[in-house]
Amino acid sequence: MDKQQLGWRVKILAKKPVRRAERIHVIYDERRWELLREFRMKAERIMEALESFNLPCIVHGSIARGDVSEKSDIDIFIPSPPSSFMVETALERAGIPINRRIIVQATPSYAIKAYIEIEENVSVSFPLVKLRPLEREFYRFGGEISLKELKKNVRVPGVDKRLMLIEPTADGHIESSILGREEEVAKLLGVSIDIVWDRVNALTRRDEVGRTGVFLERELSPEESFELVLKRIADKNPAVRRRIRASES
Repeated sequence: MDKQQLGWRVKILAKKPVRRAERIHVIYDERRWELLREFRMKAERIMEALESFNLPCIVHGSIARGDVSEKSDIDIFIPSPPSSFMVETALERAGIPINRRIIVQATPSYAIKAYIEIEENVSVSFPLVKLRPLEREFYRFGGEISLKELKKNVRVPGVDKRLMLIEPTADGHIESSILGREEEVAKLLGVSIDIVWDRVNALTRRDEVGRTGVFLERELSPEESFELVLKRIADKNPAVRRRIRASES
């Protein structure tokens, strides 16, 4: 997914898969710990707003693992399809601005998702259809934590966009390639081997063939709702209708 297309969030991967056997111990400096605290405070505020409206959510990726950088995104995800009205109301009541709203579907078979941009690198997303098990495991594969875990300063292992396993340590993290270790990594992360192979195949293919584009991308106007726009798209697009029906069966 192209960063230029969505302006900030849904993007093609710039980092290439890494093929090396050694384990590297990365020690964080004070600036990196400061960044992690700053990003987690932002995530906590948004997650508290959502959960106050009974919208259980997670934060995933580098914020959950701890390996943040200046360019890290704060990705908050609501796993079960919610009412978009409730999501937007929760944010607005907490004084959290909504910058842009976008519907995205990566391929015709993938779940259709809603993205709410809060800041350039801060988003809330949620599925507009029920997730398949593999789609749900995508977030566990990369590392995810709940609001409760966030408040306890928990960091979890996960795999980054280079297909490097990030294992948190007291002073930073240890990173190592997952290539050739797929079954071991699946057990460590508590996910199926299917999601590991899915991500390995997808990311190595992107490295070889380059950008693959996005099947569906639609920005909403201020007066539109996610549900209404999705219905209009489905009325005209057979592939979208099939994915919606598949999630209902």
